[in-house]
Amino acid sequence: MQADARKGIALMMLTTIIFACQDGISRHLAEEYNVFMVVMIRYWFFAAFVISIARAQSGSIRKAATTSQPAVQIFRSLLLATEIFVMVAGFVALGLVEAHAIFAAYPLIVAALSGPVLGETVGWRRWVAIGVGFVGVLVILEPGFGVFSPAAILPLIAAVMFALYSLLNRYVARRDSAATSFFWTGVTGAVLATAVGAWFWEPMTGGDWAWMAVLCVSGAAGHWTLIRTYEVAEASMVQPFAYFQLVWGSAIGLFVFGETLELHVAVGAAIVVSAGVFTLIRARKARRRG
Repeated sequence: MQADARKGIALMMLTTIIFACQDGISRHLAEEYNVFMVVMIRYWFFAAFVISIARAQSGSIRKAATTSQPAVQIFRSLLLATEIFVMVAGFVALGLVEAHAIFAAYPLIVAALSGPVLGETVGWRRWVAIGVGFVGVLVILEPGFGVFSPAAILPLIAAVMFALYSLLNRYVARRDSAATSFFWTGVTGAVLATAVGAWFWEPMTGGDWAWMAVLCVSGAAGHWTLIRTYEVAEASMVQPFAYFQLVWGSAIGLFVFGETLELHVAVGAAIVVSAGVFTLIRARKARRRG
């Protein structure tokens, strides 16, 4: 188990690096081209990757697609695709540093919604941590100080959608395999992205097509390393290390895009991450007692 834990942590760290680089490329492309087109092309490659993985794990596409809860599978997949649209728009409007800092609240939202969505019990300690975490979000947003940026709502909306998507992953996992859920995620998302993005097609330069190729490959690579992470280690063991995506994403924002790290963002992010790690630890202990 120790060896598995170390390997899982290493894979999670690699996953966060890949996803942070993907976020940086997404921001670059979405600054030059319409965000709907960028996400559409990204989803085309992702759907092809998902179909190949689902087929390999299930034996056939038909078997991978078979589910007794298609409405929930479609809804959670549409949630993820919409969240990606919103988050990439947030990268462009706010930058990687602030967008990642706000989005880091999503595990707290998962904990808050786990009761009404999954019927799980959330103890008072976790409720306190959730409250503290949202104080951290308010510190980042600085309501009442200067002019509040409406764009700051984008990563918060994305965090709510991703939290609900994560909870629905656990809900559908009660009856569907991971390969089935993965299949619906990629295919449904590609359908939505194409239905929206096809209306916003723009010609791309050769250099940006190269960046798009890197974006597509990194997306598939990141999901593959994430799958491997959960295959070799318990989710509760490696999940706290997912916060390193905030570190790498902020570093790219600072050193590549010339963003600045303001004190209130750093303090707020530290509060959010601390509260999030605490909720993950408490959830793990609760599962062990159960």
